[in-house]
Amino acid sequence: MQTRSKSKLSSSLPSSSCFLTSSPASSTEPLSYKSALTSPVWFQAMLDEYSALQMQHTWSLVPLPPNKQAIGCKWGFKLKKNSDGIVARHKARLVAKGFLQEHGIDFQDTFNHVAKQPTICILLCLALHSNWSLKQLDISNAFLHGRLEDEVYMD
Repeated sequence: MQTRSKSKLSSSLPSSSCFLTSSPASSTEPLSYKSALTSPVWFQAMLDEYSALQMQHTWSLVPLPPNKQAIGCKWGFKLKKNSDGIVARHKARLVAKGFLQEHGIDFQDTFNHVAKQPTICILLCLALHSNWSLKQLDISNAFLHGRLEDEVYMD
């Protein structure tokens, strides 16, 4: 193994123009809503998320009823990369701060639509054994198709 000390290289990087000191804003995940607004690609990702929420009629604007408490929300940002590490797309999510709710008071049960690994393996084995054709389908915003039984108020 070749190390910097074996090669007699300094532990500090030379100050040269060939080294990048910062990466472009679009290739890093913003830490805040305000910093995301400064990047056109992250702003577009936020618009895409907002449009998907609007098209699904995810919410209705209503005044907060008395004796009800609204939970806040925040934007989350994630770079989606291909297997070779190249950025495939910029993903923005508007999420409720559900961690502020209390079980038994604000909600009764939780459920997440996720296929477990053994289920996927069984389906693939069945498809292989039965000579079925397989197709991939990526559903953007799949969680929006679920139904809530409780009223949720969000700021």
